[in-house]
Amino acid sequence: MPPAKPLDWLGLVALVIMFGSAFMLTKLAVQEYPPAIVTAGRIIIAAVILLPIAWLRGESFGFLRDTWLLIIALAVTGNCLPFYLISWGQQTVSSSTAGILMAVMPLATILLAHFFVAGERLTTNRVIGFLLGFLGILILLGPAALAELEGSTNVVIAMLVILAGALCYAINTILAKRLPNASFVAISAAVMVAAGLLMLPTLMTSDNEWVIELHSIEFLSLVILGVFPTALAAMVYFAVIARTGPSFLSQINYLIPVWAVFMGIAFLHEAVSMNAFIALAVILLGIAFAQRRRLFFARF
Repeated sequence: MPPAKPLDWLGLVALVIMFGSAFMLTKLAVQEYPPAIVTAGRIIIAAVILLPIAWLRGESFGFLRDTWLLIIALAVTGNCLPFYLISWGQQTVSSSTAGILMAVMPLATILLAHFFVAGERLTTNRVIGFLLGFLGILILLGPAALAELEGSTNVVIAMLVILAGALCYAINTILAKRLPNASFVAISAAVMVAAGLLMLPTLMTSDNEWVIELHSIEFLSLVILGVFPTALAAMVYFAVIARTGPSFLSQINYLIPVWAVFMGIAFLHEAVSMNAFIALAVILLGIAFAQRRRLFFARF
């Protein structure tokens, strides 16, 4: 893949902000709505936004004839399944912890890319970078978060479920490289519409213990989830991955935990120790290692 350009880095930062904020928004939304409703709601809102944009741009969906099965797979692994798993887990764990757990995604992505994506070989710098990033995540977790695991089976299960959502994202990143050379707007719209159709039965079969209050913070959080971390982020995601490859895009998951922690502190008043600041330096160092084109050591 060609080296990343300033526009690619801008897309990376935008994705960090949008995806990192999604954990705070999800935490607010699940206080009122079941995980399935949060998942279906954000996806359907995104589909309603993306489809008219694609239509107004005169996009062609001819690629669906040969890729409809791939589109469905992307809808499941990138939207339906991870959104639900993360929403379910966030009923129990904090938004900061959920964001931190996403750090396993780049580790899985870079390993999968080594085997399934041409030109995405493991290098010494990448391995060192990801190990530093993982170390930063461990520092960020800190003793307080580890103590949260003691004597709480529900917390352990919730964390494992969120980790499963992160693995879904890793698979989705690899699958996305098999997409044809089509407009990222059309692809985003197709994937989101497919995801929306898959989730539509959820709205019809769910119980009525939840109500929509248009002025509530929970409903506003759900709407923002659909507009930014889902609709807009989908377009940016497919655009960046087509230009740079999955390993470059996976770097967002070292910054997403930092942003998620910041949002949790600033808006949800979640307690985070000074370990977060040390972790930030280690994570950024890891990204610097992973992104170096010239290697300090020989390739594997």
